[in-house]
Amino acid sequence: MLPKFFQKIDSSSEIHIRKFRGSEDVSDLGAFRYGDKINFEVAISRRLGAIGVVMRICRDGGADEDITLGLLDSDNVNDIYTCTLDTEKMCAGGESGLFYYEFLIMRGFDTLFTVTHNNFDAHMASRSEGRYRLIVFERDFDTPKSFGRGVMYQIFPDRFFKGESEKARAIRVREDVSINPDWENGVPQFAEYPGAPLKNDMFFGGSLWSVAEKLDYLKSLGVTYIYLCPIFKAYSNHKYDTGDYSKIDEMFGGEEAFDNLIAKAKERGIGIILDGVFNHTGDDSVYFNRYKKYGDGGAYNDYNSEYRDWYCFRSYPDDFDSWWGIKILPKLNHRNESCRRFFTGEGGIIEKYIKRGIAGWRLDVADELSDEFLDELRESAKKASDGDAVIIGEVWENAADKVAYGKRRRYFLGKQLDSVMNYPVKNAILGFCLYGDAELLYDTLTEIYSSYPRCVCHKLMNLIGTHDTQRVLTVLGKNEYDDNNPNYVLARKRLDAEQRERAMSLLKIAAAIQFTVYGIPSVYYGDEVCLEGYGDPFCRMPFPWHEIDTGYRADMLEYYQALGRIREREDAFDGGSFYVVEHEESHIVYAREKKDSRIIVAANRGQAREIVIPHGITYKNLISGEVFKDSFVLGENCAVILKAYTEEA
Repeated sequence: MLPKFFQKIDSSSEIHIRKFRGSEDVSDLGAFRYGDKINFEVAISRRLGAIGVVMRICRDGGADEDITLGLLDSDNVNDIYTCTLDTEKMCAGGESGLFYYEFLIMRGFDTLFTVTHNNFDAHMASRSEGRYRLIVFERDFDTPKSFGRGVMYQIFPDRFFKGESEKARAIRVREDVSINPDWENGVPQFAEYPGAPLKNDMFFGGSLWSVAEKLDYLKSLGVTYIYLCPIFKAYSNHKYDTGDYSKIDEMFGGEEAFDNLIAKAKERGIGIILDGVFNHTGDDSVYFNRYKKYGDGGAYNDYNSEYRDWYCFRSYPDDFDSWWGIKILPKLNHRNESCRRFFTGEGGIIEKYIKRGIAGWRLDVADELSDEFLDELRESAKKASDGDAVIIGEVWENAADKVAYGKRRRYFLGKQLDSVMNYPVKNAILGFCLYGDAELLYDTLTEIYSSYPRCVCHKLMNLIGTHDTQRVLTVLGKNEYDDNNPNYVLARKRLDAEQRERAMSLLKIAAAIQFTVYGIPSVYYGDEVCLEGYGDPFCRMPFPWHEIDTGYRADMLEYYQALGRIREREDAFDGGSFYVVEHEESHIVYAREKKDSRIIVAANRGQAREIVIPHGITYKNLISGEVFKDSFVLGENCAVILKAYTEEA
């Protein structure tokens, strides 16, 4: 019987690749710790007439090396060839590296090459077309053990809750902004067309005092971490145009509200993760100060300013680098040591907020932050937290060998990130729910799981919606042509009853997968109560607190709360192993295991089908309470979470 995970090359040809670390079968790993020795076994059907096997391997950007495999064993069916890689020798001159390899099957009359589109499945070709990826990460690299269990919850502070406490109501509104008083039906400011200028100076009145008032609600969802969109002093309602990193925005309650939230959250076992927007500032900031709101200094107004070299001026002062050419967001120059040290040095921004009690950082546009900056940031964060702070990067693709701006990134080689926002799995989950594409979901889940260090896999931020994407319910229910509407139509466009019912059934499948694959689910505020909205700013509507206790919103909330309880109770979701049991057409079945805890998750986007489970084992559906033995019928358009069940359980 084949192992749970294997590199399968054209199953009709019966060629299989397995990896071992000592006696441990690690065929599901593509990332190894420096010092590991990896033993490869390649089993080849004798029908192929192979006379030898060669591994062709190269370090990223380096020359190929051919390693001849030795014949280990042979029978009437297969020849088994083997070789061993020593990661210390592979990484001569360092303790980490990225490698690519393939196998050449030598025959008397030709040569076959392995071809792969991920680290598991492949086929044979008559010429080299693709290689497996192998990461060696530093010996002492690890991720925070405290992070991963439970649920993350992302909050856009201005739109989460307006607050009923005296301090929430007493927040002084700036003179240069306006408040939309219609929390229940108001629409955020929107541009005439995508990319058109927009001030973003209209607020709805949410604050950190208000978030603290809803901690018990968040706890009912199983929330263990709150990820806050930016809260530093800034002109806009979204705060991605930082004005002063050293101050919490007064519109959100300032320093007192921040410290109160950290303390109240800690009492409930909830950590706070801040959004670190360190690639750029606002032009209306103490550092750039284009409009002189911070006096006469600043990089834009004073050629001799201490901040001038924090930015890259091509022609002073009006021609400067900015994020994606958006002039209100001048890009920081991290080549400047003074700029870097402001964030990463002793007493810097990273250390300051960790010592105030935050649990970690989510790094905005991590692809645009330099390696040197990320190295120093990690060192500062880990030192200030005794290694316990988590660092999550905004990366939209597979981060194992990501190339950004022409440069290979080394996020997971040991000195930079603990986790990334898991956009590839998000896209695969939505592809499965919308189109029944189980193959894409299988490919993506196995690709990511075999790409990253295992300690990273269990910390991945699994999302299905964020402040940068359309609301997941809208995505699952809208018509394909809706996005062509102008903004004034999209501002108030909502799903009809039939669309919403369909979208809700699909959202339950999406959430079940999100909550049960490796990593930690991240719920974007309001998704759990069917909040709708197209792209920014319509994905940032106020939370519908007035409607969550009845109807379809209450139904979805109850479902999310059930998922939160399941994650809280079951040890398998705290770093348990993951493997796909089967996938075919429009369904997928996978398992999570840890010691005595075994969970089976099955999701189906097609017609009802019978699923066979191990003989003699009884399973209980943790969502519905139903009990199954030997087999069960997986209904049309549904997902189940099953646990090995005994009468005593």
